[in-house]
Amino acid sequence: MFRGTSADTHHSLTKDALLTLLRALVVSKVDCYSTVLVGVSLSLTDRLQSVLNTAARLVFSARRSVTPLLRDLHWLKVPERIKFRLCVLTHRCLHGTALPYLAETLQWTSNMSARRHLRSAATPTLVVLSTRRSTLGGRVFPVAAARTWNSLPSSLQAVQSLTTFRRHLKAELFESSFT
Repeated sequence: MFRGTSADTHHSLTKDALLTLLRALVVSKVDCYSTVLVGVSLSLTDRLQSVLNTAARLVFSARRSVTPLLRDLHWLKVPERIKFRLCVLTHRCLHGTALPYLAETLQWTSNMSARRHLRSAATPTLVVLSTRRSTLGGRVFPVAAARTWNSLPSSLQAVQSLTTFRRHLKAELFESSFT
């Protein structure tokens, strides 16, 4: 039978065990649902960030500023996590490793006959569909994916390997998040 307070429990786990537990129970849930969180209110992303901040403080048993803790853990902040997951899903769609019904919703600018003669047709950008409602319409996958993909540097868009793309994308988002 397990007895003791939560403070006793925290001290009975090693830092690595606690980190593994938090990644499995907290961070994975934030990441799992992050693609549906595109365009949600700032108050909701702040609440999710608060959860990650608390997890980081728990790992280090610290009450100090959370930014250095997140940096040490190499955890992205919530808005960057959302962008990371959406870009990875978009990359998978563009390279044929995602579900076909998602991939079919994305279209290269160069494939549109009306835009073939524009300079943008030579860039690896996606068509951003027009929406009637900026709040809800901007959150649908084809619109959010295209906007997010088009905001990436072209050098990152050109990466073919998913593993390399993830590594470079995380480095890019990590740099923008903590500078």
